[in-house]
Amino acid sequence: MRTYRLAALALPFLAVASAHAADLPNRGFASAPAAAYYTPPAFAWTGFYVGLNGGYGWGSLGNIGDTTFGKPSGFTLGGTVGYNYQINQFVIGVEGDLNWTNIDSTARTLVAPASTVVSTAGVNWMGTLRARVGFSLDRALIFATGGYAGASLDMKYNDLTLAVAGKESSWRNGWVVGGGIEYAFTNNISAKTEYLYTSFAAQNVFGATPYVTRGELSVSLVRAGVNYRF
Repeated sequence: MRTYRLAALALPFLAVASAHAADLPNRGFASAPAAAYYTPPAFAWTGFYVGLNGGYGWGSLGNIGDTTFGKPSGFTLGGTVGYNYQINQFVIGVEGDLNWTNIDSTARTLVAPASTVVSTAGVNWMGTLRARVGFSLDRALIFATGGYAGASLDMKYNDLTLAVAGKESSWRNGWVVGGGIEYAFTNNISAKTEYLYTSFAAQNVFGATPYVTRGELSVSLVRAGVNYRF
């Protein structure tokens, strides 16, 4: 009986001690913080691509050339190949294209002594090889570009009075700068719009007087394109 009485008397003290123990700070090992979860980008621009592009171009043949031949303008259509590499939000790459064009002009001028001359100039082919540097906003890419440009230029004249005609064809080397925006609609298909300014080395054409002129060339291009990414 005495043992039961002692146990009954001890129960209130044990309850109080348990309550105080629950209020004491936990001196055990602290749990490790949860590891940070890395979310990969929803879309990455890295990889090879091919595509088609087309647009409109207009240009100048220089002060003398514009008077003799007029200012060329017309459409362009061609193919594109390139590669992008993405570092965080920055995208670097290289892109090349080759385009057929009908950027041309025709002018009639009066040349002494009283000869009427019909002159034409036309860019048949144009190609570029450019570096691209861009900033990615997920599926949108804003980019600047620049590098080499080349063009096939035909220049002709026909003196209707003297029945004299001539033609010169040449490949002109030059440079190109520009920029644009590209958007990826799917993981493989993207579309772009861009502006390019090209300038080509000048040279004299038609060495026989009075038809000699300075063959300068610069062309502005506004193009749209669709690319397939591998």
